[in-house]
Amino acid sequence: MTTLRRAAVLGHPVRHSLSPLLHRAAYDALALDDWRYDAVDVTEDELAGFLAGMDATWAGLSLTMPLKQSVMPLLDHVEPLAQVVGSVNTVLVQGRGAGRVLTGANTDVHGLVAALGEAGVTGGVRSAAVIGAGATAASALAALAQLGCATPRVYVRSPARAGGLLRAAHRMGVEPRLGRIDDAPDEVGRVDVVVSTLPAHAADPLAAALPGEVTGVLLDVCYDPRPTALSAAWAARGGGVVGGERMLLHQAVEQVRLMTGRPAPLAAMAQALVGALASTPV
Repeated sequence: MTTLRRAAVLGHPVRHSLSPLLHRAAYDALALDDWRYDAVDVTEDELAGFLAGMDATWAGLSLTMPLKQSVMPLLDHVEPLAQVVGSVNTVLVQGRGAGRVLTGANTDVHGLVAALGEAGVTGGVRSAAVIGAGATAASALAALAQLGCATPRVYVRSPARAGGLLRAAHRMGVEPRLGRIDDAPDEVGRVDVVVSTLPAHAADPLAAALPGEVTGVLLDVCYDPRPTALSAAWAARGGGVVGGERMLLHQAVEQVRLMTGRPAPLAAMAQALVGALASTPV
């Protein structure tokens, strides 16, 4: 008799998430027939109740916005990287009953580093820029620090709203230099790596204002539409581009490993992702 094991992605909204596709592909490849992965729409106000109501079948959770920070005080333990970054995108359910422990982890940093590695960025980054100031921007700072740059430029809409990001940077030992997004076009084309964490279409004005030539690698976390205006403009000006779907893939690979205890089937998950994106109208 098999015992059902459950996992899910939580967020609001969450219907668009490709996490179920990726995790289910992994379960199929690993022959984990007793594992189930769903998408559940959960708001910040509903999160505590959802966590309290999980039964013994639960193995883990993936978290998307707006839950990556609000979940932290609800957990029994937060792994050091997630604590420093100030963002949890993975919850591991360990033990059962009164001994159950909820542990928060961050696989976004792993996803960013692995995705940039596909473009040949494996270390020695001397200059970098991050566009945006949210939870993913904090993960980007950690990833860039791992790759060698601890003094990136960070472009935000309002410096007054970047307090959370600056506190996370201080915990990491990173010293970002703040600038306004309006100033980014004149500078981002000259750095080694740029990570845009802006939502769909928010970077379109930046794309239109880029200089005639860029030299570094851009990772645009947004992958819908594909390509984004920023990615298309960057490639047209000679820069390297990494699609945000590669970060999504690699962070999910690490989640599967953490939740199941098995090496994740990268090739099977990548194939499922490519198939899903190919069938989505551009």
